[in-house]
This record gives sequence, C-alpha cells and structure tokens, in this order.
Amino acid sequence: MKLIGAQILMEILKEEGVDSIFGFPGGATIDIHDHLERTDIRHYLVRHEQAAVHAADGYARVTGKVGVCLVTSGPGATNAVTGIATAYMDSIPLVIISGQVPTHLIGNDAFQEVDIVGITRPCTKHNYLVTSVAELARILKEAFHIARSGRPGPVLVDIPKDVQQATAHFKPNQKVKLKSYNPTYKPNAKQLRKVVDLIKAAKRPLIFAGGGVILSKSADELTKLARSAQIPVTMSLMGLGAFPGSDPLSLGMIGMHGTYRANMSTGECDLFIGIGVRFDDRVTGKTDCFAAQAEIVHIDIDPTSIHKNVPVSIPVVGDCKSSLEIINQYLAEEDLGNLTANRKPWLEKIRQWKQDYKLAYVQKEAIKPQYVVEKLYELTRGDAIITTEVGQNQMWAAQFYHFDRPGYFVTSGGLGTMGFGLPAAIGAQVAFPDALVVDVAGDGSIQMNIQEMATAVQYKLPVKVVILNNCYLGMVRQWQELFYDKRYACTCMDHAPDFVKLAEAFGASGLRATRPDEVKSVLRRGLETPGPVIMDFRVAKEECVYPMVPAGAPITEMLLV
Repeated sequence: MKLIGAQILMEILKEEGVDSIFGFPGGATIDIHDHLERTDIRHYLVRHEQAAVHAADGYARVTGKVGVCLVTSGPGATNAVTGIATAYMDSIPLVIISGQVPTHLIGNDAFQEVDIVGITRPCTKHNYLVTSVAELARILKEAFHIARSGRPGPVLVDIPKDVQQATAHFKPNQKVKLKSYNPTYKPNAKQLRKVVDLIKAAKRPLIFAGGGVILSKSADELTKLARSAQIPVTMSLMGLGAFPGSDPLSLGMIGMHGTYRANMSTGECDLFIGIGVRFDDRVTGKTDCFAAQAEIVHIDIDPTSIHKNVPVSIPVVGDCKSSLEIINQYLAEEDLGNLTANRKPWLEKIRQWKQDYKLAYVQKEAIKPQYVVEKLYELTRGDAIITTEVGQNQMWAAQFYHFDRPGYFVTSGGLGTMGFGLPAAIGAQVAFPDALVVDVAGDGSIQMNIQEMATAVQYKLPVKVVILNNCYLGMVRQWQELFYDKRYACTCMDHAPDFVKLAEAFGASGLRATRPDEVKSVLRRGLETPGPVIMDFRVAKEECVYPMVPAGAPITEMLLV
C-alpha cells in the first residue's frame, strides 16, 4: 500500500507496540503530529524538549521497553541533547524522532535548521538522517532494534519535512537485517567454568552488580547465585534494586558515597565479580588500589567496557542473564556445603562492619534530610517508584531508601543530570498509572525542569515531589566546605520560589514541613492527597553526605560522620 512518510511512521510505531510518546510540536513536525492525533498512541505534551527525553527515559527504565519522544528541528532538537546524553551514559533504550527542514534546504542555514545528526553522534548509539521516504520504514525498524539490543542506548532518527509528506509503498512487518551489527549474547562456556572454579576456591568473594543486571532482567538469577553460594553483593548507583537491599547479603552501594562495608569489602575480597558494570571513576576511586587483593571477573555484553578502566582476570562477553543462568547451572552440580562453611569468617567480618559503621545521622532541632528519606521508606514500605534529581538528594535516597526490586529506582547516573527526576517521574507514572511515584529532589535541581508540573497537572498524573530544601546547591557546597575552606562560591540559593505557592499556581497541591515533628504527617498527607503534590522540607542547611571518598583516593579511605 502507498502511504506518506508521516503515515509510515505511525505504522511502524504501532508495529513496535508504542503506546505513549512524549513531545513538543513545531513547524518541522506538524505532519507527524497531525497523523499521531488519528492513532490510539497517547501523546504527552511536555513544556520543554529536555523533559520529553527524560520522560521517555523514565518510561523505558521502569518498563524495559523502548521509550519514544518527538521533537521539532533546530532548538527543539538541541534542547533534547542533554536528555539524549543522559540516556546514552546509562544505556537506556530510546528512539528520538526529530523533525528537520526539507532536504533541499539542508545546509543552507534555513530557519530552525541544525545538524542534529552531527551534534548527537557522540551521545547516541546510532543516528540517521532520512533522505528518502523509501528508506523510512527500514530505518525506523533498525532504530528500534538497535536501541533495545546488545547494550541498549538512544537512537535518533531525523526526518525532513518533505520526507514526511512524500509517498512510498509500505510493506508491514519488515525484518531487520544488519550484517555489521551482531551483539554477542551467548557467553563463552569455558570462561564461565573458570568463574565457577574461582567461586569454589574463594574465601572472601564479592559480587558487584550494575545497571546491566536490571537492563538484562537478570535480578532473579543474581539473587539465586548470591544466596546459593553465600556471596555478599554490592551495587552501583544504577544497580540498586538488582539485589534485594533488605537481604542480609546486601552491602548497599559502593563507591564515593558507598557504605563502609561495601568499600572495605572491595579492598579485602579475594574474588571480585563485576556483572553489568562500567567500573566508572565514582565506583573505583584510585584504580591502582581497587580490589587489589582480588581476582577480577567482568561479565558484560559490551566488549568495549571490559579492561577499559580496570584490568580483569577473566573477561566474559555476553548477556548477563544467560551468563548467570549458566553459572547457576554449573553450581547446582556442585556440593556447596564446604564452600558456604568457608565463607563464615568473611560474612562475620562484614556483619561486624555493618554493626560498627552504620549509615548514621543525629536528628535534633533542624530536619535532617536522611530522616525525611527514612520516613518516606517507612510510610511507603518500599513500595514506590523513586526517581531523583541529582546531588545530595540523590545520594541520600540511594543510602536510606532500600530497594528490593529492579526498576523501582530511577536516577541519572553517568551524566548526573540536574532536572532529570520530575520528568522521569512523569514517564514512570504514565507507564504505571496506579503506582506511587515519588521524585526525591533538591531545591536547586528541581528548578531545572519545574515547568513539568504543568504536564503532570494537565494529564492528571499524581506524581509526588519531596524537596530536601537546604537553600544550597548542596553537593558542590559540601565540596567547598571540606576542601575549599567553606568558601561557598555561587552555591547559596536563598532566593528561591515559595514551592507551596508555586505548586498551587500550577494547579497542584503544596505542603511544607519546617520541624522534625511535622515530617511524618506532611509525608502522609502528601502521599494520600490525590493528584500531583510538592512537599517542601526545610532541612539542615549544612548537612553532608557521608561516607565520602575524596577525589583520587582509594575507596577504602573514607571520610566518615
């Protein structure tokens, strides 16, 4: 059948099972939006294109599907770049559709023309400029395939206006054939046998789980391995929820603001198994000292990540889920009685670290931000999707809210994008309308995309925002306090909106707590109030996130409370 380009796009979206798109229209996407209105696909009108990408990102993280957003050419596309880079750093599957000026005007500095393919080449898994409507269907199918397969990531498809309007024969359900792109899913069984031999021999093993465990849906296999072989588990920021945070074997988060027990275990283990991780600098600290006593195993679907930052004893290229299934099969054939007995001194040492070096704070006159997060966990019983902004609020959420399931913690890890949390919460709420979705925010970061409260109100999305308001850009201020003699250069944010009145101006509900005895009641009211809610907690201004590893130090050398 013959269709115009905009219709072909709709057909492909339906084939790919897309039910929601986040976007903002413009002259270069009028045809697409016109045809989108005639489908059952829901379009969520955001107030800024960066938020469109973050919302699609949040949707993708909680569903495991490919998130989709739609932006116009020029400033619409460039506004999306921060969101695209955020998804790229965290390996989130997105398809970004951008409108472009007609093909005959490309390169002529036309109105709202920009080379978005060139701009996004460093921060997309792949991108396309569609120059012929005859190629549109194939390119769109490839875009979805590339976004979700192998190591996931964002793919941008730039569609000129004349391509949207031109006609071509459309053949449905075309198969994707990419000769030069074949990710390795099946791991090398011999390598995995070596891993099992190391597990059997180790007296002080440790598993390090990253976002790849969640992306590959292998949390159950990881949990089975850890419990059967009695191996403690630490997680990266992106890996929180890959292993139950309440399990006795859980050590919590590793790295710059990781737990004492996680960081010390890394320094003293004799076997370190990294699964679906990048070994980024916030995790490793000084790489020369990282897991220095251990044989290091690295399992990842992306071969370029292995040996990139940390030398590895046994590399395993393959899907995390498949790799863990095979390891568990091999271990099921073994007598693990002696193995678990050999672990008792190691597990006892870790238990002692847990007891002696707990995450701690003292709640006195001023509200402590950690107290707010603890009470949020208590009231929700852990049954909430938590998104975060970036900064101290993010770290306190990671430390004091315990994630037992994958997909319940949504945060910007690699890029550390302020303004991520609220639009990501909107995307998560769209995906699960009946779920409780809470954005833990700082007063600085929330202002980056606060306009998206209008989106939440318009579409009756009951997201809750918990602002830990310390009147500072808190994480930078912390560094200034510890390493710059308290010279708080450009980090004081005393002049800020009244968040309660601002919530009401958007048509949402606003609540505030200024004393510790108000925290629980404000949280309860906020969580029970229908519709979007902003809760403003005036917390201790100079509270710091501990533990903290100074830049360039080994992660075993922590500043403690």
